Amino acid sequence: MGMEMDHSRRTIAVFGEALVDDFGDHQVLGGAPFNVARHLAAFGQAVLMLTRVGDDANGGRVRADCARFGMDLAGVQADAERPTGRVLVERSADGGSHRFTILEDQAYDAIEAGPALAAVAAAAPGMLYFGTLAQRAPQSQRTLARLLEADTALRYLDLNVRAGHVTERCVYRSLHAADVVKVNEEELQDLFGWYTHLRPSTDDMRDAEAQSACATLLRIFNLQGLIVTLGARGAVFFGADGAFVEAPPARMPGALVDTVGAGDAFSAVFLVGRARGWPLGETLVRANEFAGAACCIAGAVPSGLDFYRPFIERWLAA
Repeated sequence: MGMEMDHSRRTIAVFGEALVDDFGDHQVLGGAPFNVARHLAAFGQAVLMLTRVGDDANGGRVRADCARFGMDLAGVQADAERPTGRVLVERSADGGSHRFTILEDQAYDAIEAGPALAAVAAAAPGMLYFGTLAQRAPQSQRTLARLLEADTALRYLDLNVRAGHVTERCVYRSLHAADVVKVNEEELQDLFGWYTHLRPSTDDMRDAEAQSACATLLRIFNLQGLIVTLGARGAVFFGADGAFVEAPPARMPGALVDTVGAGDAFSAVFLVGRARGWPLGETLVRANEFAGAACCIAGAVPSGLDFYRPFIERWLAA
């Protein structure tokens, strides 16, 4: 499926974990896929969230947040045995880094194929977002494999390498299934080490060796595009057609609060841009801007929908 295809009238399916980030003194709903889904819904995009939650209070919170953002619950499965996913988060004093303890055997590890396939068949999505954490357990991994086999949507992979939860084999399989991949600098270095003979610095993405290594990844995995987010330095896009697009960093609208969810904010706006047919350079600039704004709030997703209004007025008002 080509990058030029218009998905503006199509649902975006989002597969993976919906969970609770537990900071000790407070809990917030999270999980990269669920963050992306909520952002998409807030921007008015039709979303099918494919996940599984426990029959518990946190599962009720996930469902309530789906309703708050106007998301369809058709893809949210209930698990009577496993709890809704939970991650223990320890935040550094400056808010710039975090240590995560990802609990095992959670509801999102057991997403069932039958209901997920039925929900996707009914929604006929134009794009499918997926990550790697929800593939750590066999049940959810098999379900995603069946979705990828059955669906012809554009596949967007947000590579989220978590030590102890994501294997190189999972990454390899995911890259082969994807059309467009987003990585940060650390993840890009992992890919260079695994799949190329080069280990170039990512300090300058215009460097010939870095460009050659990225071109190798595009070729090996038959990717249409590779996005590299560079934190405070912006983002770059490599295309299979030789395209190289740079987006400068956006000025943050306030003080840094924390960086949780910045990549999810970026992915959501990139997907909105693909769905709406924005030019690629403009899409990257807007994705950077929204990611920067997300760093100025506590947690990955704003507590109120008013946060989105200025972006919607500037980007989506017809």
